[in-house]
Amino acid sequence: MYSVEQVAALLGLHVRTVRSYIRSGRLNAVRIGKQYRIAKSDLEQLTGRSTEPTGTAGAVEVSSIVQLDGVDRAAADRLGSLVLAGVGAPRVQTLYDEHRHRLKIIVIGELAETAEVMQLLDSVLNSETGLLTGE
Repeated sequence: MYSVEQVAALLGLHVRTVRSYIRSGRLNAVRIGKQYRIAKSDLEQLTGRSTEPTGTAGAVEVSSIVQLDGVDRAAADRLGSLVLAGVGAPRVQTLYDEHRHRLKIIVIGELAETAEVMQLLDSVLNSETGLLTGE
C-alpha cells in the first residue's frame, strides 16, 4: 500500500493531482482515518505498468495497523512520539480519533523492521511505565 505522497513521488505528480485522481475515481484508494492508501495493483492499473523497482523481485513488505481504544490525546501523543523516535526504516504514521478516543498506528516495512516496531509497542503497552495512564 502506498500513501498519496509516495504515489505522487513515483509518478512525478503533485500530491493534489493524486488526490484529485482518487476523488474522481480514476485511482482507487482506501481511506484510513484522514489519509488514503493506494494498493500496488490499483496504481499499476492507472499507469499500465509495474511499479516494482528493478532488482527487488521477491521482496517482502508488511503492512500493519495497530488500533488502541480508550486512549486520551496526551497518551496518544506520547506513544506516537515514542514509536516515531524508536523506528528505523519502516514507515510509521499515527492517527488519533478524538471522538472515539482511538489511536491507530500504521506500520509499513520489511518483516524484521516491522517486527521490531511491534516488539517496541508490546513492551510499552504491557509494561508498568505509566505511558498510557499519564503517570
